[in-house]
Amino acid sequence: MNERTARRWAELPPAAGAAVMATGIISVGFRLTGLETVSRLMLGIAGALWVLLAFDFGTRLLHSRRRWFAEADTPPALTAVAATTVLGVRVALLGWTHLAAVLLAGSAVLWAVLLTAVLTHLRSGMPGGVFLICVATEALAVLGAILTPWAGDWLGYTSLAFFLFGLLLYLAALVRFDFGQVVAGAGDQWVAGGAMAISALAGSKLLATGVWTGVTHTSLRSTTLFLLVVDLVWYAVLFVAELLRPRLAYDVRRWATVFPMGMTAVACLSTSTAAAVGWLDTLGQILLWTAALAWLATLAATLHTTPRRTAASQGS
Repeated sequence: MNERTARRWAELPPAAGAAVMATGIISVGFRLTGLETVSRLMLGIAGALWVLLAFDFGTRLLHSRRRWFAEADTPPALTAVAATTVLGVRVALLGWTHLAAVLLAGSAVLWAVLLTAVLTHLRSGMPGGVFLICVATEALAVLGAILTPWAGDWLGYTSLAFFLFGLLLYLAALVRFDFGQVVAGAGDQWVAGGAMAISALAGSKLLATGVWTGVTHTSLRSTTLFLLVVDLVWYAVLFVAELLRPRLAYDVRRWATVFPMGMTAVACLSTSTAAAVGWLDTLGQILLWTAALAWLATLAATLHTTPRRTAASQGS
């Protein structure tokens, strides 16, 4: 591969993984609401995007290694973990447990490598992407919990450990987050709420395993509901901030807005069943369609912007 071709394939930023995350989680949401055909269409798109990004990931490692290592210690690199596990969640819902298990194992290895690098480079005043340290960890907990009935209780206990560790990482991210990003961020500020949403989803999936009973089950249920409430508060604050200070210019980090919106919807739908809170199902369906509209708008902006970006790159 010549230098120009390698450079073109190395142009996708790590944050592009949020497009897979957003598409995959909305696919899950449509599956939970019974819209299987639409859900599978979204799964196909998410799968195609994942293959493209995986190819880019490998090409960059082989031909742009300096850039690969430079980006591996930044929080957006963790979208590779979250994107793979979200895809795993959706294929697990199809009954493809072996494939989901492979995706979980690969994600866990990648998580261990990338998280170690990212944690050593955290600093104060970071944008919303810093919360990906929590998102990637909780994503492993979600997929692990879903596969627990197939793999055994040991995976449930492991997933619980990831769930609790993810909450600690959320606090680590929160103290480093630049709260000014709420009104000035380019899109990834929404991950502050999205991290709570995926944590609540992890809690709901752990409840659904049936591994825990008694006080432990009650504590897990209460924690899940608390996390979901915090997520909904974040959602309201971030939504109002968007209205007060619109940021309409396209940025790839807008996919990191769509993902938390979809994740909040799925967390509501899942928690409604696992924690027996009926009204959350209605809220989840409303939020799911809101996320779907945001997905369409972001996709349109991406398709409108990409040809110009490609032309500029080829001219350089």
